[in-house]
Parts: sequence; C-alpha cells; structure tokens
Amino acid sequence: MPPSNKAGFRLGIYIFKDAEIIDYAAPYGVFSVARRLDPSLDAFLVAQSMRPVQTQAGLTVLPNMSFTDEPDMDAFLIPGGAGTRQEMYNGRLHDYIRALPEKTLLTSVCTGSWIYGQMGLLDGLKATNRKEPDRQEASGAGQVPIDRLAEIAPKAIISRARVVDSGRIITAGGIASGMEMGFTLLEKAGYDQTFIKDVARIMEYAAAYDHYASDRDIMTT
Repeated sequence: MPPSNKAGFRLGIYIFKDAEIIDYAAPYGVFSVARRLDPSLDAFLVAQSMRPVQTQAGLTVLPNMSFTDEPDMDAFLIPGGAGTRQEMYNGRLHDYIRALPEKTLLTSVCTGSWIYGQMGLLDGLKATNRKEPDRQEASGAGQVPIDRLAEIAPKAIISRARVVDSGRIITAGGIASGMEMGFTLLEKAGYDQTFIKDVARIMEYAAAYDHYASDRDIMTT
C-alpha cells in the first residue's frame, strides 16, 4: 500500500450537457493511472439521472451514478464548458451540493467555479477560473472567464493561480488544469510526493507537474 492516510478516496465528477471534455477527463485520467499504484482509489461520473449526457463537441457519456443514488464521495468536481451557463441556475444541482456532507470537498475546473460563485459559496474565499480567452471571449462582446467570475461572485477573492485551495473548496483555472486538480486531490487524500510524482512520471507529465507545482494559492485562516 502506498503512503496514504486515507484508503479508498472517492472522486465524483459531475457531467452535464456541454461540459468541457478535458475538464472532466483530465482529473479522471489522473485517478485512473493512480489506481495502478493503489486500486482503492476511485473516480466516477455523476449526473442528475442515469440517461446519456452529451458533453462538449457531441461526445456522449454514460454516468455511473445519479443524484438519487447519493454516492459517498470524498470530493465532488464540477467541470467547466459552455453548459455551465445553464448549470449556474440549476436549482436541483444547487440543492444536491448543499446537501453534501461537510467532509466532501467541493472542487471545480475552469468555469465550473461560476456555479459555486452563483451559489454564494465563494464569498470571502479565494477562487480562480480560466485566464486565457477564446476568440469570442476576447472580442468586445465577450468576457474573460476569470473576470466573469469576479462579477458572479463579487465577495470572492480572485486569484490568478492555476489551483486555489481555500479549504473545503478547491478551484482550478484553465481547461487543462484538471490535471493539476487531480494531483492536488491525491495530495489532499494524504498521498506523498513520491507517490504523486510517480503517477506524473507514468503519465509522462513529470516536467509539467514540476512546472505547475508552485502555481498554487493556498488560503490560510
């Protein structure tokens, strides 16, 4: 058994219409590779119902569990994507999040943090979002996602770090930042750097892991 103070860490990843593929696939991929070293790790997809979900670019996926299954999770992750614009007002999702046990970490990748911001959960906390706009967002009619987060959650403390750890809520900024979120969650589960760097090595991501290691903002109280 690798160094860990918590066997069986479970990551539930929310999927919804037009969720960004990399946002949910990257952290899932980190856990998939980490399971080669510790099979007690688990990651699974959660949706409102057990019906197929069409995510970004038409990729359709099947959830493993639904809200009504009430899966036991150590962390719940919301990816970003065009669909977050609707999920910000999804009352059923908000009720589900609010009902999660306090022990469950609330995490997000990219524009997924908009949802926590809309719910008021980021008030007084540090949080981040994507900083590089696409063409539409860079136009006069658009807005960079991190600036939009500042409007949605005016009481939040906006950070430009790649990963922001505010205790129970952890946000990652950038479409590919789900990789760093996956590694961060392994650390939160109690795995040491030897284990995490071995996962990064197997993924041939060691150089990028070292590069982003210091691009974190940890909020202390």
